Amino acid sequence: MTFKAVLFDFSGTLFRIESAGSWLQAVLDEAGHSVPPDEVRRYAMRLAVAGALPGGPSPQQVPPDLADVWAARDASAQQHRAAYTGLARQVPLPLPTLYDALYERHMTPAAWRPYADAAEVLGALRRGGLGIAVVSNIGWDLRPVFRAHGLDAFVDAYVLSYEHGIQKPDARLFETACEELGQDPHDVLMVGDDRRADGGAVQLGCTVHFVDHLPVEERPAGLRPVLDLAGQGPRS
Repeated sequence: MTFKAVLFDFSGTLFRIESAGSWLQAVLDEAGHSVPPDEVRRYAMRLAVAGALPGGPSPQQVPPDLADVWAARDASAQQHRAAYTGLARQVPLPLPTLYDALYERHMTPAAWRPYADAAEVLGALRRGGLGIAVVSNIGWDLRPVFRAHGLDAFVDAYVLSYEHGIQKPDARLFETACEELGQDPHDVLMVGDDRRADGGAVQLGCTVHFVDHLPVEERPAGLRPVLDLAGQGPRS
């Protein structure tokens, strides 16, 4: 099948968030607050278990008072912040200002790394004339992350859940992306790491391809199969 456009998820697909330890250490450094390394590791592990790092592990258990906001966290910027700072506050930290600082940190380009083959794959698709959109469940503007890492020039459209009040797997979010690219969904490939959320594109008629949400070092070429699927692989 020949595709005319490709939709990509953000976190775990094109980019990966830093580790919980790096996230916490960066905020402690910014605050000028010294914490012994073994304590940083303990705090970071507890934050990861709580699911407080957006783009990191899901919470092992969502507190009942956060259940509603967690379920709709990507529908608005306010709910996203409330959900993640609420989870972070399940972990006692040495400074009360750290909870908001941690949330602010995760929205910075420095907190994210593109997968090693992201630029290669996006560039090849663009040269092949395919439209490209990023479709993300998120509560903040990720465009600066793409600009800072040199990937923005490859993207034709960003369709972000909080800007539309709709979360994947709702097919309307994928439909918006297809419309922005001017393509019939049956001619569009969706690439993501979440079988439930990204799999929602199937409802619309898109073909879906899944990648593994792994650390950057463990997935050096996970996006390259997209080129073959899109008919842009190496030609003999």
